[in-house]
Amino acid sequence: MHHVRPAAPVAPWIGGKSKLARTIIDRLEQIPHRTYIEPFVGMGGVFLRRRQRPRLEVANDLNGEIVNLFRILQVHLPQLMDVMRFQIASRREFDRLRDMDPSALTDLQRAARFLYLQRLAFGGKIGCAFGVDPTSGPRFRLGQLKPLLEAAHERLDGVVFECLNWSDLIPRYDSSEALFYLDPPYHGGEADYGKGMFDRDDFARLADILRQLRGAFVLSINDTPEIREIFAGFHIDEVRLSYTVARAAAGGGKARELIVSNREKRAGLL
Repeated sequence: MHHVRPAAPVAPWIGGKSKLARTIIDRLEQIPHRTYIEPFVGMGGVFLRRRQRPRLEVANDLNGEIVNLFRILQVHLPQLMDVMRFQIASRREFDRLRDMDPSALTDLQRAARFLYLQRLAFGGKIGCAFGVDPTSGPRFRLGQLKPLLEAAHERLDGVVFECLNWSDLIPRYDSSEALFYLDPPYHGGEADYGKGMFDRDDFARLADILRQLRGAFVLSINDTPEIREIFAGFHIDEVRLSYTVARAAAGGGKARELIVSNREKRAGLL
């Protein structure tokens, strides 16, 4: 296990774990492991902020735009900066890029497009409208973005990237020395990340796979009676937190989340 400099996510992401990351990372650091795997890495809200690097790190997401961006950040950061050098924050440009077919672009152009859209989308939601705060500047400023990308580039050194369905990834990397952190869509928000990415029935499938796991896992999810029933038998801890902006607009600022694991915690979570 090597100590590394943590980095921040390079763009907002729905369910990005900004308020829960420290609690989750403290929990992960209690569990001995030599392989670390995230089947739902998203923008890396937990992955990038971790302070320790084991022998192998695996970042997976079924969204190919995420995986492409991380791969470009890992090996082609100067070229990515060149592609974005003359980009401006503009509603018209945002709409143009959002409506563009990414398959017609090079990998560098795809990464720049995706980063631009996620930085400027309201609430970090995929395919959302142009987000603007009348009291502050735009989130896409190359001068401010450069140190963020450089830190992510350094943190992603040596990481293995996968673009597999979670149900294929978990058995592939499972071992007695593996630690999985899972951040699936919220119960009731399965379509937030795209149609067909995760279905309501997948929670039960996920619980069944985790019951057969040889390694350790930590899973974060919203607190609902159905989730408590599905993951019954595991260690379940409740965490209270306050949502901001998009979540608050969807139904209130206060919420409870659950941290589920097959390893008992050794320290308080609150």
